[in-house]
Amino acid sequence: MNGTDDVASTDDVLPQQPSVLRVLVYSDDADTRRQVIGALGTRPVPDLPELSFLEVATGPMVFTQLDAGNVDVAILDGEASPEGGLGIAKQMSDEYDPRPPTMVLIGRAADRWLADWSRADAVATRPVDPIELPAALGDMVRGRLSQQQS
Repeated sequence: MNGTDDVASTDDVLPQQPSVLRVLVYSDDADTRRQVIGALGTRPVPDLPELSFLEVATGPMVFTQLDAGNVDVAILDGEASPEGGLGIAKQMSDEYDPRPPTMVLIGRAADRWLADWSRADAVATRPVDPIELPAALGDMVRGRLSQQQS
């Protein structure tokens, strides 16, 4: 920063559009993690940066990676066990300021109220829909970037 730059805001998780978005994918099910990564690929949305993935299978590891600053975006499996992604999303909202943009995967439409309770930024369904997931991720990240620019 030079003397003419504004001081960075504490709610900047994505301060500027990075060259690579580090996406944490949490699920206790390796197949679900593979489905998410396969549906997104490295460049699912042309106007957003390339994605790199960090797969985690336990709730404590989600928080280890958050604390280490290794996460730009989180995708959490609401059906995971024993720590569900909905509870982790809620804990992230309560304990991290700023918190990275967070998406939860739900298995039933009736669970959408739980996704709202978790304060997730976006919701997608399980099984993973390869059209819905990239669109939801793009909308979520674009929304966060536009909030920071206004």
